[in-house]
Amino acid sequence: MANRVAGKIAVVFGGGQTPGLTVGNGRATCLVLAREGAHVWVVDRDLASAQETADLIRQAGGAADALQVDQTQEKDVQGVIAKVHQAHGRIDIVHNNIGGSLALGDATADVLTEAAFDASFAVNLKSAWFAAKHALPFMLEQGHGSIVSISSVASIQAYPLLGYKTMKAALNAMTENMAAAHAKHGIRVNAILPGLMNTPMAIENRVAKGQRREDVVADRDRRIPLKGKQGTGWDVAHAALFLHSEEASFITGVTLVVDGGETIAHGH
Repeated sequence: MANRVAGKIAVVFGGGQTPGLTVGNGRATCLVLAREGAHVWVVDRDLASAQETADLIRQAGGAADALQVDQTQEKDVQGVIAKVHQAHGRIDIVHNNIGGSLALGDATADVLTEAAFDASFAVNLKSAWFAAKHALPFMLEQGHGSIVSISSVASIQAYPLLGYKTMKAALNAMTENMAAAHAKHGIRVNAILPGLMNTPMAIENRVAKGQRREDVVADRDRRIPLKGKQGTGWDVAHAALFLHSEEASFITGVTLVVDGGETIAHGH
């Protein structure tokens, strides 16, 4: 099947990626949406990384533009949404892919700093609200739209760090709230909960702290029931493609777990 989002205008926040040997969730999603016919606006705080994603799309014959933005800043997000709408007259897809835990100073409740808590709130939750807040008026006007945010299985499992778990759980609740509020207007709002993924953000951060790459990958692989292998950015991207496509036209308010059976094996 091809052209599953043909002619759609998509804004992907976090469409660049951490440098590494594999593809990240955001970049993979941009490439898959473009391959299936969408015009993708690749948005990232790292402009060079966003441009690299856009270049890959164009090299494959797709349509893409790159923009730099800090998604934790409302005016920046508002500006991106306005620019895209001005260029095309509509916005069909908004995809929120940014997030972070250890890199933001996340910790357990007894040692977590206020600054780290606030950073987790801004990156993992408020950013997605900003995107929805400013895209929704255009989607309401046009009578359709799809918003998907990347949450995490950490939101429904035991997870040791307070900020990430709390904000991703709140993101699930926000997804359900917005889905219920805007369903009558033809707008669908869903979330994807990835499990352990072999992506640069997951792997390279640990390697940078002195762990052997082979050990990091092997440790994560052995925790996954399905074929004993963690997922990849492509697994998240294909879930996103489905949710943004017309195949999911009757699906809203869903928190879709993409984890190779990790959650059911280890319990909520």
